[in-house]
Amino acid sequence: MGGLRASCKPLECLIILLLLFNRVVCSKGPQDPDRKTPARSKSSQRQWNWNLLLNNTGVVAMHMAVTHHNKVVIFDQTDAGPSQYRFRKCKTRGGSGESACYAHSVEYNVLKNKVRALHLTTDTWCSSGSFLSNGTLLQTGGNGSGSKKIRYYKPCKSNACDWTELKREMFVRRWYASSLYLPKENSVIVVGGQSAFSYEFVPKTSSKPYDLPFLHRTFERNSKGNNLYPILHLSNNGLLFIFANRDSILFDYKKRKVVKKFPKIPGNGARSYPSTGSSVILPLDNNDNFSKVEVMVCGGAARGSYAAAQRRRYLTGLRSCGRMTITGNRHRWRMENMPGPRIMSDMLILPTGDILIINGAKRGCAGWGTASDPALEPYLYKPNRMPGKRFQILKKTKIARLYHSSAVLLPDGRILVAGGNPNHRYIMHGVTHPTELRLQALTPDYMSERFDHLRPKDVKVIYPRKAHGVENGHIFNVSFSLGTETGNLSVVAYAPPFATHSLSMNQRMVRLECLGWESGDGHDRFQASVVAPPSIYVAPPGYYMLTVVNGGVPSRSSWLRIL
Repeated sequence: MGGLRASCKPLECLIILLLLFNRVVCSKGPQDPDRKTPARSKSSQRQWNWNLLLNNTGVVAMHMAVTHHNKVVIFDQTDAGPSQYRFRKCKTRGGSGESACYAHSVEYNVLKNKVRALHLTTDTWCSSGSFLSNGTLLQTGGNGSGSKKIRYYKPCKSNACDWTELKREMFVRRWYASSLYLPKENSVIVVGGQSAFSYEFVPKTSSKPYDLPFLHRTFERNSKGNNLYPILHLSNNGLLFIFANRDSILFDYKKRKVVKKFPKIPGNGARSYPSTGSSVILPLDNNDNFSKVEVMVCGGAARGSYAAAQRRRYLTGLRSCGRMTITGNRHRWRMENMPGPRIMSDMLILPTGDILIINGAKRGCAGWGTASDPALEPYLYKPNRMPGKRFQILKKTKIARLYHSSAVLLPDGRILVAGGNPNHRYIMHGVTHPTELRLQALTPDYMSERFDHLRPKDVKVIYPRKAHGVENGHIFNVSFSLGTETGNLSVVAYAPPFATHSLSMNQRMVRLECLGWESGDGHDRFQASVVAPPSIYVAPPGYYMLTVVNGGVPSRSSWLRIL
């Protein structure tokens, strides 16, 4: 436990002292399920199961996000032509023609396995999004009529919630832009876009957008930019990590100043759209006081892939992944290879701290008809293992998920996988890869019933009295049931992302400080005392999936709100 926290109040310090003497100490670090649980073998990783949930979601999952009401917002573009979900009555609401008669957004109810139609007015093609602290999805930009638009989706328990579009617009057209939530301002920064070498804030906090020379420097004219949808991560000190093409910087958006220029990532190719790679911040850990921030970037397209794809020649994508610590004073990319080449993949952080790499293709680049050879086998990456032993190949799917596909982690532990439309408009027949509307779930082996004797169950978050959440640095309780077999116990919190175009915007996992746990009501009921992360930059305010992990086996998640 590392002693008493310097920031604790007298009453909190007394509570911590009592915990030190009266409770069992939680796990000190990340857990590798294969090592900690003898019942599991390496071959068990191949027992991850694919399940078809729906044959037709109605719309393509170009964009996808999980809300704190256990519902998933799915949407594509209003100018894609007739979708497979026609309204009973054509809606006028500012739309016209096909977009007024066909839904291009749905809400998927995870528990009921059903979708209901939502209403989008302007085009959201290749737009961006971020959750605000109250759980509202702030959605920005798109193409044509939607390129400067600001939209909100406030989730609700009922079926009454829908999209709201503001009359106020952004300053600049933002197509293929990225966004990141800024916790201090409770606003969003929107960066880049086609022919947009600047950034701005939503809601507006200035009278103009700000030029970002970094985007000019990373632009490749003959490759459709190769710096669109730049990768954005929030560091533990409030500075922004911005990656585009092969370069990256640490940026102080308040002073409009580049604080660091990082080394160029090795490899003969680019990592940003249309040479689309993917990225995560590896889990932040209380054991080093959240002081280490490490970024990982995987895959991308070979040099010249965009031009070659226009001639229907699809170059093999990049196999390499790079890891770099962006805190401290020494920075270098540590490279390793995936089992195969990959572009347009999604990277998700799992409750175990492992990274799932899923979807995409092996050749070409992002865009309509510009990729081939679907990547059907997901990869599992274990960051705490030795180099050369970190990647595992999982069970393949039979459904190609190419351009305009996405994947998100659900609170029940499954991975929701959807989308794929490498065609202009909805084309269901007569092409190599038709528009894909089937919805799948990938279930990790550790979520199967044979590990239920280890799995913490019925997890509940208990806030301080009369509170509706927990503040940074404060103690809260987590209750759960546990069987007779107990391994190392840890608690993690996961910020669900806005997923689109291989980016999981604002995705974040923090391994929380667990002071100890003791028996609660009932012989198998326990209660853990947990400390919320100390800073809004480590864990920005908002809703998190909280998971208790026992011996490498995660519970189903409960929602935690950090104020």
